[in-house]
Amino acid sequence: MASKSKRLLIVESPAKARTISKYLGSEYVVESSIGHVRDLPSAASEIPAKYKNLPWARLGVDVDDRFKPLYIIPRDKKEQVRKLKSLLKEAGELLLATDVDREGEAIAWHLKEVLKPKCPVKRMTFEEITRTAIIDAVETTRDIDEKLVHAQETRRVLDRLFGYEVSPILWRKVKPKLSAGRVQSVATRLVVVRERARIAFVEAGYWDLVAHIDKEGSLIIARLRELGGKRVARGKDFDETTGIIKDEAAVIRLDEQIARSAADALAASPLRIDDVAEKSFSRHPYPPFITSTLQQEAARKLRFSTHRTMRIAQGLYENGYITYMRTDSVQLSNQAVAAARQQVAEMYGNDYLPDTPRVYKSRSKNAQEAHEAIRPAGNSFRTPKSVESALENDAYRLYELIWKRTVASQMKEARGQNTQVRISGDAGAHGVAVFSATGKVITFPGFLRAYVEGSDDPRAELADRESLLPPLTAGGELTAEKIDPVEHRTQPPARFTEASLVKELEERGIGRPSTYASIIKTIRDRGYVFSKGSALVPTFTAFAVVNLLEKHLTELVDYEFTARMEDGLDAIAKGKLEPEPWLRDFYFGTSSGMPRTNGVTTKGLKTLITDSGEAIDARAISGTLLGRTESGEEITVRVGRYGAYVQIGDTDQRAAVPDDIPPDELDPARALEFIDDAAKGDKVLGVDPDTSKPVYMKTGRFGPYVQLGDPELTEKGKVKRGTKPKMASLWPSMSTETLTLDEALLLLSFPREVGAHPETGTVITAQDGRFGPYIKMGDDSRSLPDHQSLSTLTLEQAVEIFSQPKKSRGARGAAALASLGDHPQTGKKIDVKKGRYGPYVTDGTVNASVPKDRDPAAVTLDEAVELLAAREEKLRSKAPLKAKKAPRKAKKKRADA
Repeated sequence: MASKSKRLLIVESPAKARTISKYLGSEYVVESSIGHVRDLPSAASEIPAKYKNLPWARLGVDVDDRFKPLYIIPRDKKEQVRKLKSLLKEAGELLLATDVDREGEAIAWHLKEVLKPKCPVKRMTFEEITRTAIIDAVETTRDIDEKLVHAQETRRVLDRLFGYEVSPILWRKVKPKLSAGRVQSVATRLVVVRERARIAFVEAGYWDLVAHIDKEGSLIIARLRELGGKRVARGKDFDETTGIIKDEAAVIRLDEQIARSAADALAASPLRIDDVAEKSFSRHPYPPFITSTLQQEAARKLRFSTHRTMRIAQGLYENGYITYMRTDSVQLSNQAVAAARQQVAEMYGNDYLPDTPRVYKSRSKNAQEAHEAIRPAGNSFRTPKSVESALENDAYRLYELIWKRTVASQMKEARGQNTQVRISGDAGAHGVAVFSATGKVITFPGFLRAYVEGSDDPRAELADRESLLPPLTAGGELTAEKIDPVEHRTQPPARFTEASLVKELEERGIGRPSTYASIIKTIRDRGYVFSKGSALVPTFTAFAVVNLLEKHLTELVDYEFTARMEDGLDAIAKGKLEPEPWLRDFYFGTSSGMPRTNGVTTKGLKTLITDSGEAIDARAISGTLLGRTESGEEITVRVGRYGAYVQIGDTDQRAAVPDDIPPDELDPARALEFIDDAAKGDKVLGVDPDTSKPVYMKTGRFGPYVQLGDPELTEKGKVKRGTKPKMASLWPSMSTETLTLDEALLLLSFPREVGAHPETGTVITAQDGRFGPYIKMGDDSRSLPDHQSLSTLTLEQAVEIFSQPKKSRGARGAAALASLGDHPQTGKKIDVKKGRYGPYVTDGTVNASVPKDRDPAAVTLDEAVELLAAREEKLRSKAPLKAKKAPRKAKKKRADA
């Protein structure tokens, strides 16, 4: 029998496997697990038969037996597991080289449990994928860290219990298909609370003066700070919910009359320089990136979503360009410090190099200091210019950002001089007016030569920008060219962006680096937020969900409570807490609190859910009072099964609210407009002469439409099957104000039979569809240039259109958006194309959709190969199941007979 000399090394992704295989010899077989190989059941159909009738089966966690999770191998992973088992039979050693975080440790453990290896098993870890790092990792293996596995398993169980127990309440009390999550619900609450502050905000106006002063050809801009011995009011002096000044005795509020009067008086007299104060300053460089700061900066500077940032960073890591991208440590290894300092000296000179290396300490008390910050990989850093030709544009931009931040972290501080000038003048009856002007000069740029951090506030000026002042001396006189009265309006609190929400979550200790991107993606996918520019806007559904959780399950969305849960998980990872008692406290509750070390008393999740139950008034939590009509009736926005709508009292005066309207823009006046429009739209235009049915003009969630007749209803008020009336949307050229019966009947007349093709005899029809007007012949279709063509198109014109090559939106005829190159294994050409259901990648045989959150133009060859591999495995896994359906059906028929 031949000896098993091969060593099987398993990582998570195919791209990672390809990169690592280049660094190892022929005695290694490198394969990927393609992510997790085991998980809790995600659907009832995945629960094994022997567990289906157990009371805890739907949870996938046996809450009565030490919270044991029920793990299954998902159907789309079974083929890969079979492949790994086959490879393992020929291996003399198994190396589990999954990621270095808790999730990676858990995947390694799951692989060991599933594969049941009889050969030696070793855990292999590395922070970067370079030849040196991989060779070192092979020689310095360890055992699987059970504490990290317990922490990750506990997190998974905790999140499952929260989601599976709380979500059904949302289905019953708000609307179907909603979800709750331990962190996603708290993140949603943050966004909703900020929007509430915007709704409650009361705008206030105030004025100030700006003096434009010429000093020997140099322009000085000075702003009014004091008038008559009192500080001039600024935006921060006003209460955001009343618009009233908080402390009227401390400030003076300028209105237009005072501002113009003071400006006229000041223009007639010289200004005096009262004081010139100079002060040196220095700014130290920022620490290297951790996951959260990388996401924030990529959002500010590159306009990347958090999910996009992590996807691109994953590719950079797997292809050996950067170190591991899920980390909360700002530390750099000795080799990284040496590499950064070497590049500082080479590119900027020794004047920019500190005498000793800079050392950074993480602010997070639970930071995993054994990890490194995110930095360029290797003992010497590749400059952005040297990798530009090898990277896609987005990957290059992110690498450049990481490189700049890392190098700047080992540079000298920036130094400069601040100058503050105090200028006064006679404002007549208003007393003495005091202006101030500020200048800043950078005397030594230091790290700013390499890197400047962005700002969450798009209106903010970068702090390093210089503003020069001419030489000024106290006691001198100045003459203003003009003094402008300027009006200001206070601004509501800014909505969260992805960057600022990540920052908020991090500062509150909610979630962990690896979760921020998925949290934001989840609340967007669940319909709790949408984007308006870079801002995250909550939906009314989010308002209803947060109302319910705040009023009835308060602890579950308490910020400090959620942060303490993260502390508990960290304590489990360090071996300071045991998972089972901690989970028991959370689920069943104890008199000592949850977790038992934090001193917070709780009923436990199970009791909270049971006690809340039917006590929740669905109508109360789903409604938000907007105001009242002139007659005193309440105007309320509510969330129903089909979305948000506004309603007057308990009457049938209601109207759908567009999905994309920000809550702070829906006031009583706007709500009444929607209701008035709906009333106009719900009018009878006339009677169809062919059917004698009324023709209505209505307004719905997706805009105005016409409807022929009424549906037949059951005794329970539901529409009888097959009696749904015919409907048609208005064309862009049509208006609800002027729509006639003839126009409505025209809309309802489609699809229209144009005629039969003279060669094939197949009927051609003209139709209006989701993607606009088109003609159809059998399974073939062609787009039309406009809606008017639907009624004017002749048979000859339709035949001519079908004779032209199809400009397909998808499938095989679609033009390539991008050619990525040849498949590394099959040699087939891989393209990115746009199909009817969105962009996809294809090698000519297999098509794989590009996820919605990815920019199809930014998909790399490696990413395309992974998408195709996953799709191919999914197709293979489904094939055997289809073959088994016929016998099962036959058996059922015999039983029925």
